Amino acid sequence: MNSEPMNGLELQDLREPDVESEALDLVGLQSTVEETAYVWDASSDRIEWEANALDVLQVSGPGLIATGHDFNALIAAEHIGRRLEAISNRLSEETERGVPYRIQYRFQPGGRRSSISIWLEDHGRFWPGPDGKPKRARGVLRVINDQFFAEQRLLYHSDHDELTGQLNRIRLTEALGAVIARSMRKQSSAAYLVVSINNLSVINETFGFDVGDEVIAAVGRLIKEKLRAGDTLGRYSANKFGVVLNDCGFGAMQIAADRFIKAVRAASIRTTACPLTATVSIGGVVVPDQASTAHQAMNCALQALDRARAKRYDCFMGYVPSPTRETLRQRSMSVADDVISALDEDRMRLVLQPIVDAKTHVPMLYECLLRLHKADGSIVPAGDFIPVAEQLGLARLIDRRTLELAIGLLRKCPSLRMSLNVSGLTSSDKDWLAGLAMLTQGDRALTERLIIEITETAAIQDIDQTAHFVDCIKDMGCQVAIDDFGAGYTSFKNLKRLDVDMVKIDGTFVKNLLVESADRVFINTMVEIAGTFGMKTVAEWVGDIETARMLADAGIDYLQGYLYGLPISADDYSEAESRRPLLVDEGGSAAKG
Repeated sequence: MNSEPMNGLELQDLREPDVESEALDLVGLQSTVEETAYVWDASSDRIEWEANALDVLQVSGPGLIATGHDFNALIAAEHIGRRLEAISNRLSEETERGVPYRIQYRFQPGGRRSSISIWLEDHGRFWPGPDGKPKRARGVLRVINDQFFAEQRLLYHSDHDELTGQLNRIRLTEALGAVIARSMRKQSSAAYLVVSINNLSVINETFGFDVGDEVIAAVGRLIKEKLRAGDTLGRYSANKFGVVLNDCGFGAMQIAADRFIKAVRAASIRTTACPLTATVSIGGVVVPDQASTAHQAMNCALQALDRARAKRYDCFMGYVPSPTRETLRQRSMSVADDVISALDEDRMRLVLQPIVDAKTHVPMLYECLLRLHKADGSIVPAGDFIPVAEQLGLARLIDRRTLELAIGLLRKCPSLRMSLNVSGLTSSDKDWLAGLAMLTQGDRALTERLIIEITETAAIQDIDQTAHFVDCIKDMGCQVAIDDFGAGYTSFKNLKRLDVDMVKIDGTFVKNLLVESADRVFINTMVEIAGTFGMKTVAEWVGDIETARMLADAGIDYLQGYLYGLPISADDYSEAESRRPLLVDEGGSAAKG
């Protein structure tokens, strides 16, 4: 094919379109930025250059760069392979627009024996023939210097993860968003995979985090080697990589995932400690069919990854929509919105449930419970929002607000004794302890009327930390109770170690006490052990007079349940009511005396 000299229109094809291009002096503009353009005809090996080429490339005559062979003779020997590799043997479907390339190499205008050299960035497109070899190429050469390399290094580090050299999470997210947008325009499919290294925690614990980092970097390289041209790899988190697959349906996604799994499984990873092996689990989602945004795609892929990691072996799982899961997700979002708005707008309220003496049925203290008042006036009990709030990390905020309300109520009602629940997270919250100290100001007339309840399951998560929390509370004058005892696996040894003042027996051992002999054995044992340790006992969920009598006969100290009344609003509570005994007649009905 015969080549023709480049004109302004052909040059514009290499640039962004500009409506004012006809008014521009293109050659003059290129001269100011040390750029020149070319068209190379592979059949004749002739290169047609823009008029400024000799000045930009610093060569003495046009004959030195008239052909591809001549031009290649001026490229530094160690870099000649870069250009040949970039513009050769690449089959592509982009026959109309051409195959893009971008390379950098050292150029020696005076020949390879000359000490003078400049760095060039060469980017453009080539059009391959049926054999994949180029028929024609059109490109732009730009002179680059040390400042350029410094800028490129800064750009690289801002875009790439330092350890693995792959895209960082921000750029990975942007790449995924771009692919989704393009797929939506083209009405095609792409895929996103999240790859998790399975045994990294074991490697970190055994050999140290430095070796773990070596494994992470090696797994990144193994996955990179198995990518197709045009696909994207990035580091999503500590042990996870994200892979964006262009033009990929579910079947191709599964094939790619299996390819990555096998590559990692078969590799022996050399580390400074010893050769190691690793395995990966993969979750994937097809976009935009199953997720129309980068955020949705990442969430869906993580859900699929959870299913894959639940298996006992390394495997791939594709995302499967779940109406139930989506309903739960929407509910969690709604609960989070309700909790945050209620905290911001002061719509959290306290209610009090009496805890009575097992023999006299007189209220000895009240458990402080929380209610969320919604903007529409409806009231939500704690059991409907606390579990979700704990999962979403909102429990600390709730506990701090509850503490403020509780201390305010204790100040208002000098004769009130109150127990207050705290979440498992609060047992490690120094700010909560500081808040308790600040709100009470060392006034033991307040703290000695306050019992802090910690659930058994939370207490055993970190027994040393819980023991420290208990010691701090008791130093301030408060008492401590273990709530829902029996629901977890606390040993009596740990119970003694925590030095608690009260044990609240889980209601599941109380509600069927009349018919379950095993529950009666547990109650009797608990009373005996608690008595030995000098602890008071509370039985929850007491709903009838027969159960109340059986618990009293067993030696339980206090009773709590709907038998003794529904929780009452703290706003309606008064000191006079707290002094009036609650009497229970033989028929089991409760009334103020």
